[in-house]
Amino acid sequence: MKRILSIIMMAALLLTSLAACGNNAKAEMKEAQAVTEGEKETAENTDTAGSESVSADTEASSDTSSNDTDSESGGTTAHSDVLVAYFSATGTTKGVAEKIAAITGGDLYEILPAEPYSDADLNWNDRNSRSTKEQNDKSVRPEIGSEDISLEGYTTVYLGFPIWWGEEPRILDTFVEKYSFEGITVVPFCTSSSSGIGRSGPNMEALAGSGNWLDGKRFGGNVSEADLQSWIESLK
Repeated sequence: MKRILSIIMMAALLLTSLAACGNNAKAEMKEAQAVTEGEKETAENTDTAGSESVSADTEASSDTSSNDTDSESGGTTAHSDVLVAYFSATGTTKGVAEKIAAITGGDLYEILPAEPYSDADLNWNDRNSRSTKEQNDKSVRPEIGSEDISLEGYTTVYLGFPIWWGEEPRILDTFVEKYSFEGITVVPFCTSSSSGIGRSGPNMEALAGSGNWLDGKRFGGNVSEADLQSWIESLK
């Protein structure tokens, strides 16, 4: 009987031990699973943070590149110390001005009228045409439509125009009265088929009230670069 009781007690202890081992195993499995899930979550968070960091770096790099570009394009562009400013109603004076700019390395500036001249406006045979009325009234000042220009840094300004009724067009008077030519040498030039430059230079010099004005010269529309080169060199 004692032997049977001993066997029963041993069996009970064995079952208890097995149950405890099972519970411990389950606990260890749960703990391992929790660790694995925690590592996975940490890894995912790390990857996400890394991705956001790369994105932020990319955006920062893009912003830096954009700023560099803006800085380069936003800088002040250096210009020549020679300016070739001109008014050309039919394109003849423009052609000569472009040749002078090419020879001198000067900057070009076109004096555009706010109200363009039509063929009828330029009809010198019509006493009532716009250009005839303007030239007959020395007080007229046609409005300039091109953007303002700074003359700072220029030491020489070639000023070109066609001859209208023996003088400079009134829009040239508008131009010279608008700007200061202090410290600048002004060289007038005109285009015409035969008429000379007349008193255009002295007229504009008086209106400007500043600048060192040289004698002007007339050219035909087909003047060669060689002739212009000789004239420019003679001014020095």
